[in-house]
Amino acid sequence: MLDKPKLDPEFSSIWTLWKNGQIDLTGSLRSPGHQDPASVKSVEKYRPRRDRSAFSHYVQKSNHLYNILATVLCVFFACLMLMTVANLPLYGDPNAPTVNEVAERYVEKGTEETGAVNTVAGMILDYRAFDTLGESFVLFTSVCAVTILMNLSSKRQHVKHTKESINYADDMIVRGVCRFLVPLIMVFGIYILLNGHLSPGGGFSGGAVLGAGLIIYAMVWGEEQASRIISARLIKTVVLCSLGFYCVAKSYSFFTGANHLHSIISPGTPGRILSAGLILPLNVAVGFVVCCTMYSFYMFFRRGKL
Repeated sequence: MLDKPKLDPEFSSIWTLWKNGQIDLTGSLRSPGHQDPASVKSVEKYRPRRDRSAFSHYVQKSNHLYNILATVLCVFFACLMLMTVANLPLYGDPNAPTVNEVAERYVEKGTEETGAVNTVAGMILDYRAFDTLGESFVLFTSVCAVTILMNLSSKRQHVKHTKESINYADDMIVRGVCRFLVPLIMVFGIYILLNGHLSPGGGFSGGAVLGAGLIIYAMVWGEEQASRIISARLIKTVVLCSLGFYCVAKSYSFFTGANHLHSIISPGTPGRILSAGLILPLNVAVGFVVCCTMYSFYMFFRRGKL
């Protein structure tokens, strides 16, 4: 038989007093502000307490289980991806799903239909020009989101502009090299922008080079100097005009009933700078959007404002 548990003598005396009506806990429960100190002390003494060692053991066990499940899940997805890659068709396989009439049309008729020697430029700015317009609007939307977040943070908390520990403009070597290098970067970006339909390049790569040139100028000669030359109003105007022109130009395809803008605008002679229909101005529009987006991100995260 089990031994009868022994009760604490103090608890037995309190239990006897409460049983005989000599301790009233009802009033203490109803009005917590006027509790009997003796009663509260007695109740608190026998209130169940948390076992911290058991709780820490439970946390360690949960973390161990989490690590095991995370490892198993990662291994599963890694094996799944490796199996997918192993079952992909080989590079250059003529039976691959991507080798179809669409790719053949781009390669065989691309230069004739678009006037662009660079088949990639003809594809992304003529055959798939609306997809490129969507990508440009993604950049525009990201700048709008960053602008909204920065404006909200500046209203809640004043942004303190700390003085740079390194002033690149005071360095003779950096200032001299950048004074020679920044114009070359800008000229090279313009070349890539205007020559995208004739050789590798185009709006995205040319805009990235132009944006890098502006960022280097702002780093060396200071954000305040750069903001006086390239103001926020100018950036907004350029981006809105570029996207508006792109949208209006490609919307013309809906009214002509064709995929290309050849009913009025001729593709020109392939190989010349003024050819390929609207691919050249569309390249310029995309390049301006990319350039302003990169420069805006740098100024926002550097100064807290455009």
